[in-house]
Amino acid sequence: MIRKIYTIAILAFLTVNAFAQSKVTKSDVTFKIKNLGFNVGGNFTGFNADIRFNPTNLATSSIEASVASNTVNTDSESRDNHLKSDDYFDVAKYPKITLKSVSFKHKSGNNYTGSFNVSIKEKTKLIEIPFTYVESGNTATFKGEFQVLRTDFGIGGKNVILSNEANVSIETEISK
Repeated sequence: MIRKIYTIAILAFLTVNAFAQSKVTKSDVTFKIKNLGFNVGGNFTGFNADIRFNPTNLATSSIEASVASNTVNTDSESRDNHLKSDDYFDVAKYPKITLKSVSFKHKSGNNYTGSFNVSIKEKTKLIEIPFTYVESGNTATFKGEFQVLRTDFGIGGKNVILSNEANVSIETEISK
């Protein structure tokens, strides 16, 4: 009897830990911002994440993610080099943009909201990020969109031709 309980406990532990050790299989981090009234878009690569999300137990769920700031890509080498400079992301001094979950709330169906500490250039702001979480077979997909104010993070200085609001979209697929 004790052996059966022990075996069940081990299987339960392995199941929970297998879920907790989710691996990112795909990711897409994009942004849009107005410059001179025109939308300029781009993306970041170098996405890494430790995702421990359990929709049935949000209190123990967590997400920590980062992108390499030097991977910014707007399809313009000169603009990308300017964005990597100390006027913007200062990639030499601040190699990562990070987000770390504080809490999660279930809204309805596959819709959630997470409170995340977003850090850019050592400045951290708490941002509410609405997202969807959809499981399909052995994978799960997160999709979220949010807005950051570039001046909150010291990006772009007092540039008057560049909008203060940047829209960010993140889509990540994990294996469970």
